[in-house]
Parts: sequence; C-alpha cells; structure tokens
Amino acid sequence: MVTGPLTTEAGAPVADNQQSQTAGVGGPVLIQDQHLIEKLAHFNRERIPERVVHARGAGAYGTFTVTADVTPYTRARFLSEIGKETEVFLRFSTVAGNLGAADAVRDPRGFALKFYTEDGNYDLVGNNTPVFFIKDAIKFPDFIHTQKRDPYTGSQEPDNVWDFWGLSPESTHQVTWLFGDRGIPASYRHMNGYGSHTFQWTNEAGEAFWVKYHFKTDQGIRNLTAEEAAELAGRDPDSHQRDLRTAIERGEYPSWTVQVQIMPVADAATYRFNPFDLTKVWPHADYPPIEIGRLELNRNPQNVFAEVEQSIFSPHHFVPGIGPSPDKMLQGRLFAYGDAHRYRVGINADHLPVNRPHATEARTHSRDGLGYDGRHGGTKNYEPNSFGGPSQTDRPLWSPVALTGVTGDHVAPSHAEDDDFVQAGNLYRLMSADEQERLIANLAGAISQVSRDDIAERAIENFRKADEDYGKRLAAAVQALRG
Repeated sequence: MVTGPLTTEAGAPVADNQQSQTAGVGGPVLIQDQHLIEKLAHFNRERIPERVVHARGAGAYGTFTVTADVTPYTRARFLSEIGKETEVFLRFSTVAGNLGAADAVRDPRGFALKFYTEDGNYDLVGNNTPVFFIKDAIKFPDFIHTQKRDPYTGSQEPDNVWDFWGLSPESTHQVTWLFGDRGIPASYRHMNGYGSHTFQWTNEAGEAFWVKYHFKTDQGIRNLTAEEAAELAGRDPDSHQRDLRTAIERGEYPSWTVQVQIMPVADAATYRFNPFDLTKVWPHADYPPIEIGRLELNRNPQNVFAEVEQSIFSPHHFVPGIGPSPDKMLQGRLFAYGDAHRYRVGINADHLPVNRPHATEARTHSRDGLGYDGRHGGTKNYEPNSFGGPSQTDRPLWSPVALTGVTGDHVAPSHAEDDDFVQAGNLYRLMSADEQERLIANLAGAISQVSRDDIAERAIENFRKADEDYGKRLAAAVQALRG
C-alpha cells in the first residue's frame, strides 16, 4: 500500500487537491497551478489508441507445466523436461468490437499467450478457433473493414459482411464455426484455444517439424444461444471479464490441457491439404494430437490498463527451437503485430513490466524514444564493439526452409483436397441435428438482413458447395425470413 503525502508526478507534495488556485476569491483560475495543469493534461492522455482488432479483452497470469518429453522435436528450453514450469500471461479478447463492446457476442475470441522463458518471451497469438476467414494477410485490412463500422452509416453493415464473405469462398469453413454453437462461448474459461497457424519446431540435432497447438479447456465447453447471449450482453456487458476475474479470486483456477499435432517436414509437400493454409485444419486421424503440458491461470492483474491494455503480443517473438512456417497469414502477422504495438503503445512497449522478459533480461543496442528509462546507462549502443557489449550467437533460432522458383504474386501450391468447401462440409456433417438446426437459424438470421438478393444468394451458394443439404436448408430459412 502506498502511504505518505500526495505528490505531483515530479514528487513534490500537493498542498490542496480540492480547490484550484484562483486570482482572489471567485476569480479566474491561475495557470501557475501546476498540480491542476498536470492532472488535466495527464487525464487528457490517459487513454492510448485501442487495438484496431481485439480491442475488448481480459487477461490473467499463470503457469505452463510440461507433462511430456518433447525434446525429440524441439530444443526450446522451456519445454526441455517434464515438470518444468514457466510463468505466462494470457489475454482473451473479442475481435470486431471496440473497447466498450459487450463480451457475450458472436465473434471469434483471441487467445494470446506470453511465455516468460529463460531465453526471452515466446508469444503464441491464436484464437478460439483452429481456422480463420482468409489465408493471405494482404486481404486482412479489407476483411476487418467489413467487420468494423461503415464509413457512411457509422454502423456495422450486414451488406459489407456478407458481400465480402460471399466473394471470399475460403471463409466458408470459419463462418460455419462462427455461426455454430461455439460462436458464442459462455465464458473465456469454457472455450478451447488454438495457435491456429502452423509453426516450426527444431530439435537439438537441427531436425525440423511442423506443429499446430491446441489448448483444450479442462472446464468443459459451454456456449450461449443467440437468445441467451443477447440477454446477457444487455444485462452485463462485462460478463466474460467478470467471470474470469472472480473465478480466480475464488481460487477456481481455470486450466487447459495443451496438445500439439506434429508433421514431419517431408510430409508437407504431398499432404492432401496445404498444411500452411489457415482456413484448413489437419484432421486428427492424420496427425493425432499429443499432450505436452498443462496451462493454469492463477493470478489476476492488479491494474487492467497497465497489464491488459498495455500488454503486447507479437507472433515474431520466438525462442530457440521454435519458428515460423510459410503460412502467408502468419508471415503478414510477423510484421503487422509488432508494428501496431510500436504505434499504439510506443517504441519501448516491450520494456513495460507486463511485456518485458521475467526470467532473463533484454540485451539490445536500441536506445531512446518515448518512454525510454535510461536502463542501459552509458554502455555502448553498437555491435560489434570491444567494450564487452552483447553480441550475436551465430546459431539461428529455427531451421532454414528450402525454396525454389521465382518471385511473384503466387497462388499457393495445389494439394489433393485443397478446395474452399470440403472442410466446411465435413464440419457441418459432424454436427448433430440440433446443432445443424441452430447453425441454420443463426446464419439465416444474419444473411436475411442484407439489402440485396444477389449478396444473399452468393453467400448461400458457398454453403451449398460445402454440402447440398446445408445450402438447401439455409436458402429456405433465409427465404422465409425475407418473405
């Protein structure tokens, strides 16, 4: 607890925090009132720009514990032995809503995990779905523009949403996820998380593998119907954030069983799906998930702004033994996330307490900029130098990837079952009759709001290509609502 006299930001004691200084009793306020000016100026600057996406979120600290030997696949030291624990920070979020939006809405959930490892921070920035709407980062700004407020109406417009999805058939799989039962989780504790992308693991011998991460909730999957969500969002917009915080306060620490799918590098070229396509999953029958650890959240942030809003996650934060894949969405995110945080939080955002490494220290030659605290003192800020400064290790964090061909705007290489509809159809057919009925009702309710028949028909056609029954039932439901 902080005690003692109230002070200014510079540490000077404050004589009066109730009245502004004035020129006589009842006179105008004096600009010399440094405490008043400082308070008002600070208040005007208290908010940083909210995230363009994933603005609405909640977070908690916890531990990741290794439960299986994965050293044949990766040399990452935080995964090096059974029982080893690593401190983590996990931020949950919705995607499209702004900072003041409700939690209980139909939207993917962000699942951004920071491991404070002995080799620096490792950020795994995923979602609660194993796939996404698009497969190339060049389409991401367009996609998000359709989910955000229209520049003319100032509202999210069904025409924009369904026009883009109808013209982007690769979205059919994720849209089926989103409008199914799991599109509105009951809480952050009752949903799975996924790394979503394909990543590379490299073992001590330099042998590489492709991996996908799965975080299976130990609390069980629980979802809300559209009607339940609408009632909850209106009654308690902070429902998911409140649920997470109070569960941890009660000592009911949420946990997830951590699994990976592992693909030998040689399999990738001939696998029936493009293994680097974010709109596709690797069926478990082909690459069964292997349990590797347990994630538990057991400590709440003490200040939401400092620790949740100023937390940053960048997919390019790798550690030795883990690296990227040729996934085109991941490749774009390697740049975009770090760049967004440099703009939003500042060039020294990595050095805020929630973001800086906990088990080691950052040793860089970067200096100055907004928020720089002089931590390097008078040490040299260049490399190589002969004054004992940090230097390169000459050992890459991950293994090189073989490349062939010429530069250009290439379509991804073709694989045997690489169309945009097969996995969406498989997902629909895996659903029970009741789940299918709710999926059709949710989709029909959304599509029926568009203003043009051609937009609705094009969207429905994508679902028909995934499964004839799927499209037929959806067309009938939309027609009944549109009249």
